[in-house]
Amino acid sequence: MKRVYFLLAFSAFGMNAYGQKTVDQKVAELLSKMTLEEKAGQMVQYSGFEYATGPQQSNSAAVLEEIKKGKVGSMLNVAGAEETKAFQKLAQQSRLKIPLLFGQDVIHGYRTTFPVNLGQAASWDLGLIERSERIAATEAAAYGIHWTFAPMVDVARDPRWGRVMEGSGEDTYLGTQIGLARIKGFQGRGLGSLDAVMACAKHFAAYGAAVGGRDYNSVDMSLRQLHEIYLPPFKAAADAGVATFMNSFNDINGIPATANQYIQRNLLKGKWNYKGFVVSDWGSIGEMIPHGYAKDANEAAQRAILGGSDMDMESRVYMTELPKLVKEGKVEAKWVDDAAGRILTKKFEMGLFDDPYRFSNEKRQKEQTNNPEHRKFGREFGSKSIVLLKNQGNILPLSKTVKTVALIGPFGKETVANHGFWSIAFKDDNQRIVSQYDGIKNQLDKNSTLLYAKGCNTDDQDKSMFAEAVETAKKADVVIMTLGEGHAMSGEAKSRSSIGFSGVQEDLLKEIAKTGKPIVLMINAGRPLIFNWAADNIPAITYNWWLGTEAGNSIADVLFGAVNPGGKLPMSFPRTEGQIPIYYNHYNTGRPAKTNTERNYVSAYIDLDNDPKFPFGYGLSYTDFKYSDMVLSSASLKGNQTLTVSVTVSNTGKYDGEEVVQLYIRDLFGKVVRPVKELKGFQKVAIKKGESRKVEFKLTPEDLKFFDDELNFDWESGEFDIMLGTNSQNVQTKRIIWTQ
Repeated sequence: MKRVYFLLAFSAFGMNAYGQKTVDQKVAELLSKMTLEEKAGQMVQYSGFEYATGPQQSNSAAVLEEIKKGKVGSMLNVAGAEETKAFQKLAQQSRLKIPLLFGQDVIHGYRTTFPVNLGQAASWDLGLIERSERIAATEAAAYGIHWTFAPMVDVARDPRWGRVMEGSGEDTYLGTQIGLARIKGFQGRGLGSLDAVMACAKHFAAYGAAVGGRDYNSVDMSLRQLHEIYLPPFKAAADAGVATFMNSFNDINGIPATANQYIQRNLLKGKWNYKGFVVSDWGSIGEMIPHGYAKDANEAAQRAILGGSDMDMESRVYMTELPKLVKEGKVEAKWVDDAAGRILTKKFEMGLFDDPYRFSNEKRQKEQTNNPEHRKFGREFGSKSIVLLKNQGNILPLSKTVKTVALIGPFGKETVANHGFWSIAFKDDNQRIVSQYDGIKNQLDKNSTLLYAKGCNTDDQDKSMFAEAVETAKKADVVIMTLGEGHAMSGEAKSRSSIGFSGVQEDLLKEIAKTGKPIVLMINAGRPLIFNWAADNIPAITYNWWLGTEAGNSIADVLFGAVNPGGKLPMSFPRTEGQIPIYYNHYNTGRPAKTNTERNYVSAYIDLDNDPKFPFGYGLSYTDFKYSDMVLSSASLKGNQTLTVSVTVSNTGKYDGEEVVQLYIRDLFGKVVRPVKELKGFQKVAIKKGESRKVEFKLTPEDLKFFDDELNFDWESGEFDIMLGTNSQNVQTKRIIWTQ
């Protein structure tokens, strides 16, 4: 944006004094002074002019004038102490000097980026996840940002949907726990703290169930499935005090979420008594017109406000249409007051009326620009997010003194790509992001040699570099292949119908395999990929995701054994797209296939095994863990008793390591059918080689509750299987009877 606008716009610092009144009293007093147009203005959000995260239609000069007139409540994609201060000074020229809120998609880090969110979920480490968002909030707030559009708590069972990279995978329980950790990290000690930002639970609701895994598509499901699978993370977020919600692009039961009174008015603001505000997704209010739910901008604005959308992100309809709708009697003024009041409440809670510039501080920004402690943590978090899928013959960890290593593949010397999708771009990214080549080079012995060949591009049919790659491999004692999908091939608007290696990468892998050299395959991706040939033929495979600023160092730490990988998959990995959606907690059906080879007259494919290539919760270690002595405190319980479940986990291998112990249950018979398994607890435990740990869980009737066909939420007497294990398929099971 042209700085000249700001030079012309600077005005004397303005303060709003409200004394010692409560926030509610301050909001009521301010609303009483506001015109209808000023209230509608608080409900408007525009994007900045240099960086957009959606289809932009900004007229920068007009937007600046609207800010000065008090007709804009928030800006997104405006960051930096200087930029935010300049915009805020424009707002201080308005009649009532109401400050702006600055929002940004701080998804998996800000200045320091961490693994993409699905990769973070693979750590199954809530403490690390919360810490990453504390750091992200600290850095973002230092750059003048008040509000992040995260966490995404959509449950997603279809890896073709590009936005799986932004969430926590297929499971409601795991996703809920991770969502709560993220909110706690972002909001820290509370709104108004200078190292905290407002969090936003998105996308409300069921966006992860888009038909065909196609972004922005419709959603079709029963209300029971909506309540049982997709809404619990949002209910938990509301209960935890998440500052804001963002609605979703999809329809639910034929009504776009943006105007869906059932989820926004009846549930969120009604039954759940949520006090924060709801922002639309980018342009989603106006998009109800092509959606076929509103005939024009006027009707779109009417349906959105009545449906419960408080802030209009880049649709440009609230400012123009809401005052007309109120004056024409089509919308009651109370709905505008309610929405504007919710937004003003957050501005008061953030302390912006006391000092509009309190987050725009050049000194804090400089301190957080290259914080070495944040980078150190990023390196640790990256290594803890890697999942070891295969280690035949214990090829890994590699010796640092191996004579010659060849790094081959299109991602070996990438820098910016290590950010992954949904990251903030900085001009010095090429210099500060650690490539895989540099990370490996830095850990190899000084007498070792690291060779490199790109081999192929990410997504074309060019095989001209194959010969060089093969010759490079022949010179090496071990080959590290780095393949996958480009960092911008997963994310918003990045749905894929085919989720194998793109381009000729698999062909390259097969050519290198013909050399007979031992191969370690590193897969870089934002989603589960299908790689059956590699899984069956390559001896060692790590799933690296995209790991962020310290990616190269994190990867090298795992390859050379400084870190023993302990990640577990947060999504099932399919054998083929024909299995999708595939998830562990499915129903059994009346004709279940009891084995993978059973085909006739059961729920099975005649040409494919039913189970995934790699199951939910799966992940290996450089050491071995043995489960024994599973004990239940009782085989028969009554009423609100607590069941204690324990198991002994022994490290029988040669390395210290971490294991994620997973607790599942099955309600064998119910008034509605129940899943074959449901995750109800997990613990990540560190166990030294040769030692054992007793791991204990508690279950109460709360853990047995479910929604019936009339949406009653309760549990019923019956038999239950209690399962403990290392992944969703490898469990020990004991049965209990629990009566009311």
